[in-house]
Amino acid sequence: MGSIFGRDDPETRSVNAAIEAVNRHARPLDDEQVRRLADRLCDRQVVCIGEASHGTSEFYRLRARLTAALIEELDDAFVAVEGDWTDCYEVNRFVRGLSDHEDGRSVLAEFDRWPTWMWANWEVRAFVEWLRAANARRDDDSEVGFYGMDVYSLFESMAAVVDYLEDTDPEAAQRARNAYHCFEPYEKDARAYARSTRLVPEDCEDEVLSVLSELREDRPRHDNDHPDAWFNAEQNAVVAANAESYYRAMVRGDVSSWNVRDRHMAETLDRLRDHHDDATAIVWAHNTHVGDARATSMAERGEVTVGQLVREAYGRDDVALVGFGTHHGSVIAGRSWGAPMEQMRVPPAQEGSYEHVLRRADPTSCLLESEEIRETALSDTRGHRAIGVVYHPDRELGNYVSTDLPDRYDAFLYVEETEALQPFDVEADERETPEAYPWGL
Repeated sequence: MGSIFGRDDPETRSVNAAIEAVNRHARPLDDEQVRRLADRLCDRQVVCIGEASHGTSEFYRLRARLTAALIEELDDAFVAVEGDWTDCYEVNRFVRGLSDHEDGRSVLAEFDRWPTWMWANWEVRAFVEWLRAANARRDDDSEVGFYGMDVYSLFESMAAVVDYLEDTDPEAAQRARNAYHCFEPYEKDARAYARSTRLVPEDCEDEVLSVLSELREDRPRHDNDHPDAWFNAEQNAVVAANAESYYRAMVRGDVSSWNVRDRHMAETLDRLRDHHDDATAIVWAHNTHVGDARATSMAERGEVTVGQLVREAYGRDDVALVGFGTHHGSVIAGRSWGAPMEQMRVPPAQEGSYEHVLRRADPTSCLLESEEIRETALSDTRGHRAIGVVYHPDRELGNYVSTDLPDRYDAFLYVEETEALQPFDVEADERETPEAYPWGL
């Protein structure tokens, strides 16, 4: 056991007790345990699967394997990810065999919003191609969709609403075009629009809400449309309305923009479950969205998370929250927002953090389930690393979220040493298939 000998202070005793708890309760992180975890979670209404960074290969591959195991157990399910609705809807068409794209790479290469590497990578390609093949073996009514639940696509979603109405109701399309004309001075720059609202007390909130309201009021005339086409249009109108609110909140620099975004994601899950007759929602997002904020220092700042919101909405027993962590390795990230992606080192975790405790325990990679560790020293609040799309390995202090691990998640997957994600732009020569493609560990 990797205890800290020669010291006898409260922190040392807490770390040593936590190390002992890991050694007592940890399970090996292998295919058998991933499938057993899926068996235990498949009766939940919502299963949220996280990641400790947006640029780590093992997190993506383990998440895909757990999702595949869940889908194989379920009659009705869909996948909802921390991505734009418009881009992900094209992936949804691909996995259902409705797209002109020949393979997963071509459809994922359409993701052009920074950070592109989150979805345009080999790991996601492997999953969406697997899902397309899995759907080909299922009845039409039980096909598994792939959707985005984020709020960033303001201009793309407005264009999609107009395109839908152009085909179904040209007069309504013109009214929507007139309403969305409010955004024209900002040349498809949502941040420029948001900054302008700080200078003059005028915004486009009424305009985006009016389009959404009219679309919903006129639904009876669209009832003969394909239900997915109608739902896609309505969701794009919802995204436009919530995106307008999000960008205005963002420039104020307070927590309200975070909460607008996470509430939108939770609302999207509710809408998708209604659309799919209460199918199981499998969610892919960062740990900071998947985990329950009430078990972290995020709650002290007034922040809510998708994990918290779905637990409140569906009940703790009908929701599963799965987190990830690593001690060291490499990651894809940028030095600033919009900067070129880089492969960066992930330094060893800070002393006293959960990742530090797990490093000192016997297993190098493991699975912990919260119901087994809740009454142990692993419930002691300690730091838990979160790496964003903007990252500076030499400035790690701000990357730790104070956490009660078994309250934040229902299960936790730890990989001691991890490797960077494999974006298409990095792996440009497709003749050289990445060594770990598709899901090998």
